[in-house]
Amino acid sequence: MRHWLVIDLEATTDEGGWPLQEMEIIEIGASLATRDGREVAHFQRYVRPVRRPCLTSFCKALTHIEQARIDRAGTLAQLWPTFEAWLRDQGSRLAGWASWGDYDRCQLEQEWHAQGLHSRLQQLPHVNLKQSFASRRQLLRPVGLNMALGLAGLHFQGRQHQALEDARNAARLLPLALPQ
Repeated sequence: MRHWLVIDLEATTDEGGWPLQEMEIIEIGASLATRDGREVAHFQRYVRPVRRPCLTSFCKALTHIEQARIDRAGTLAQLWPTFEAWLRDQGSRLAGWASWGDYDRCQLEQEWHAQGLHSRLQQLPHVNLKQSFASRRQLLRPVGLNMALGLAGLHFQGRQHQALEDARNAARLLPLALPQ
């Protein structure tokens, strides 16, 4: 059986929002799930940003990530091999990867390029679940994850803006969002 990897990232930001080029990953959450949305494995790590290692008050309030947790974390360059090893351990069961929206893909691609990192994900198809869900539901425009769950008759499980919880909730929508 082939599985899908749903990834969600939390990143540095401030109240007005920052351009993608100024944001850095502070948490990676990944849920490996069947096409029907059942999780079979997961990965979660905090990441210490390099350019702006001190989180803003807004970022800490939004993500509920404490500065001490970030201070103890490794950088993305230090942690990425751990993620790749975890991904390799999942074998050839991976059909592709997905995220709710395109931000996570763009952020990862930016970080991979900036830090000279390579990923197995670069060879796999990516699905923007937010766009795909809107298309399959014939919505006038894409909606946020919480709204999509509501439209599917589901409730958000866990706390929003925590990478693994967001990834798990997006994975629950795989049967309604993956292209046929």
